[in-house]
Amino acid sequence: MPIPFRYFNSSPEVIRLTVMMYIRYPLSLRQVEDLLFERSIDICHETVRFWWNRFGPMFAAEIRKRRIHHRSYSHWRWHLDEIFVRISGETHYLWRAADHEGEVLEVFATKRRDRKAAQKFIKRTMKRYGRPWAVVTDRLRSYGTSMKVIGNVDHQECGRWPNNRAENSHQPFRRREGAMARFRDIKTLQKFASVHTSIHSLFNHDRHLNCRDILKQNR
Repeated sequence: MPIPFRYFNSSPEVIRLTVMMYIRYPLSLRQVEDLLFERSIDICHETVRFWWNRFGPMFAAEIRKRRIHHRSYSHWRWHLDEIFVRISGETHYLWRAADHEGEVLEVFATKRRDRKAAQKFIKRTMKRYGRPWAVVTDRLRSYGTSMKVIGNVDHQECGRWPNNRAENSHQPFRRREGAMARFRDIKTLQKFASVHTSIHSLFNHDRHLNCRDILKQNR
């Protein structure tokens, strides 16, 4: 792979810091510009937008690759849930899968909340991480029919309170969504949600599992 920072005047450390600040914290583009200016880094807010679009997916792919390589997730129990996201006045759905420790495994944006969307989301998650021992969902019928097609219906658990782990995993994205003043299209939603999930999980859910030196290395 060629060096991604080859033709940029800014150093890779500055680019990584800019992308991390915008993705991890609920900040706008101009707020990131102001915070960087306090550190004697003079860039435009449109540069922040260009950098996260260019390098955000690459950083997220590196984090997911390392997570899969080191198996930094659990097969014991997964929690599946979906939330409503408004895009240009239309309702879209963001599906999310998290393990019992709160590590978000996969996010998937769709226009509908039917069996086909649920089945595609579950297959996409299992293809990357394998099959879990148990899957906790709410009482949405799309999950039950999808589990029957996939052949994993015996491992499904339904209930409102047991799925609080998935409900809590939506909160960081909701806070970030408010700072961004929503999204323009479903592709932008899928792109940002994937990047935000990987970077946010790296700094928040591995804190209690790793020592201080590994946390510093991740930063």
